[in-house]
Amino acid sequence: MLLKKIIIICFVIISSAISTFSFNFIKSQNQLVKIAKDVVPAVVNISTLKIIKNNNYPNNYNFFFPKNDIFRDFFGDDFWGGFSPNRKQGNLKQYNLGSGVIISKDGIILTNYHVISGADTIKVILNNKEEFNAKIIGSDPKTDIAVLQIKANNLPIAKLGNSDKIEVGHWAIAIGNPFGLSQTITLGIISAKGRSNLRLVDYENFIQTDAAINPGNSGGALVNIDGEVIGINTAIFSRSGGYQGIGFAIPINMAKKVMKALFENGQITRGWLGVYIQPLTNSIKRKLDLEIKSGVLVGNVTQNSPASKAGIRKGDIITQYKNEKIYDVNQLRNLVASTPVGEKIKIYANRNGNSRIFKVKIGKLSN
Repeated sequence: MLLKKIIIICFVIISSAISTFSFNFIKSQNQLVKIAKDVVPAVVNISTLKIIKNNNYPNNYNFFFPKNDIFRDFFGDDFWGGFSPNRKQGNLKQYNLGSGVIISKDGIILTNYHVISGADTIKVILNNKEEFNAKIIGSDPKTDIAVLQIKANNLPIAKLGNSDKIEVGHWAIAIGNPFGLSQTITLGIISAKGRSNLRLVDYENFIQTDAAINPGNSGGALVNIDGEVIGINTAIFSRSGGYQGIGFAIPINMAKKVMKALFENGQITRGWLGVYIQPLTNSIKRKLDLEIKSGVLVGNVTQNSPASKAGIRKGDIITQYKNEKIYDVNQLRNLVASTPVGEKIKIYANRNGNSRIFKVKIGKLSN
């Protein structure tokens, strides 16, 4: 009798678990279908044409990414070789493909700078196959962001989320036009946050994902499970030029700041501190007999800079900028660059084992 009761209880537990799993699976599947219906129409195909007015290039020249170009390293030659320019006498034609995200009903589109860089004409193709010529509102090569506009109304738009709230392990959905295949959706997770030192752009804070991103996805949307855009797909790490499980996207919060500055000022103005900084390695900690867990080392200070005027010196270790603890060089560079010029902030540092607080008025970084 006891054995029978145990069997019945186990059966009930297993049945309940299977039902719960099935319900959650169907719920997740339905959510992905909803995301596809809601967001895909707001992701566009971008095709560009650049006229090269001389013909003096070797036959193996890569017109998309010349030798040693950082984006060529990521995308490889296999894909771009399929779009070789016309090498007949006269002007040469260079084509490029990418994606973009519609963020306003009157035709404002977010994409990558490298998708439209140097283009003579930019064509945007909507989900319903309508085609429009686009103009560049503004661009920022240092973050690889560009803003376009087409003459259209009542367009489908993507909802922009908050990339500061994402966590490693969250679902990530990439939407774009890989290899020119329009409106493609792939599923993965957030693999890492704050990726830098990739040599792609000056200011790096990439989201890493294993959602399949391929050439042509650049400028497309990286979306969370709620259908909100959390990033702009930018690059892949690949030896072959194709998907190998590592893709990168610009956090949407960074893109929004760049876009706002372009609309308000027509250009990007970045903050300047005036220090040369380097990582605080374990060997440096041992040499200086430091017990500090994180921070960056000031290698030098520019004369008459905001840092020098505030009293920051060579050898100081910056541990906190405003309310944020400092963990690496790239983080501090991004924080300073995003600080409004003229704002007065506090920098916390360690000098010879003693804590210091410096009040700094942020200057303007010259382009």
